Amino acid sequence: MLIQAAAVIALLSAAAAGKPEARLVLPKSGVVKVAFVISDRATLIDVAGPMQTFDQVQSADQTGFETFTVSETRKPTKAGTLTIIPDFTFDDAPDADIVVVGAQTGDNESYLGYLRRMNARGKLMLSVCTGASKFAQAGLLDGREAATHHDYVETFRKRFPKVTFLMDKAWVHSAPMVYTAGGETSGIELALHIIELYYSHDVAVKTARYMEYRGPDWQR
Repeated sequence: MLIQAAAVIALLSAAAAGKPEARLVLPKSGVVKVAFVISDRATLIDVAGPMQTFDQVQSADQTGFETFTVSETRKPTKAGTLTIIPDFTFDDAPDADIVVVGAQTGDNESYLGYLRRMNARGKLMLSVCTGASKFAQAGLLDGREAATHHDYVETFRKRFPKVTFLMDKAWVHSAPMVYTAGGETSGIELALHIIELYYSHDVAVKTARYMEYRGPDWQR
């Protein structure tokens, strides 16, 4: 039922840290380009979860999201038992409106430099799970609150003392153009919220319903 999906979205909207949010404006083309940064040992659901959510947006017109992967090289990269061949490198990737970083190993200067450049250019930056540590390493979260996988909160509090990591948050609006999500399926919840900001509550609900996504409802 749509009511059930609406309840999910209501829970998602209550998961932020309480910072004011502005509506997101679609590009003139109507297509939001989303770059998923990948490197070795990428957690598959951190990529596939929000990617599938963006790809399934249920809008009444022909607008939507265009997703692609980007990495330091186009060398095949393992994500669990799946192998991903990046679509682009940091040097030749098309301009993106959103950059998504999930749990993975990448942290060299080329990798962190890409995150800094995209943040400096005002792109919407989303982390999922321990991808928040990449944002922290790049200096995007200094003096900010952030979410990450609950198993890593204490570790990251010690490792990144300039960042306030919050426990048990589906996602946090860390900065005007930076969001950080908790572990794994929290990336789906954050993607639904971003869809809501670009389109409307109804579009987010329809997308969640189309995906048969019920969030934490099964626990009740």
